[in-house]
Amino acid sequence: MYRTHTVSVGIAVEPGAVYSYASDPANLPTWAPGFVKSIGKQGDHWLADTALGQARFRFAPANDFGILDHDVELPMGTFHNPMRVIPNGSGCEVLFTLLQLPGISDEQFKSDMDTVRADLNKLRTVLEHRYGSVA
Repeated sequence: MYRTHTVSVGIAVEPGAVYSYASDPANLPTWAPGFVKSIGKQGDHWLADTALGQARFRFAPANDFGILDHDVELPMGTFHNPMRVIPNGSGCEVLFTLLQLPGISDEQFKSDMDTVRADLNKLRTVLEHRYGSVA
């Protein structure tokens, strides 16, 4: 088993709105600029320019459970990224779990955690500004 770390951020916006926004890949450059620089649909998949080069994304199908899992295919391999929107009162928690795979140093793992935390905080800022805070 690999070392894991889940980054969580509370967002004072109703979960359906958060899920709807975060599940649209076209929004990634706005709220995840630490990783995704640009993205576009190419046939049945999404291609993105990322901090690690060009990547192909595959996303979980639309669902009622808040599952935002996605696979990122890079030249060095494919990475599965578990992500969830979980109701919390009138707002929600957004969780992203990182796995420290072989070859990822402790320093790189910490840097990845910091990037994810910054991106989730950006998601909170964008959505609370767009919808107003429910709390």
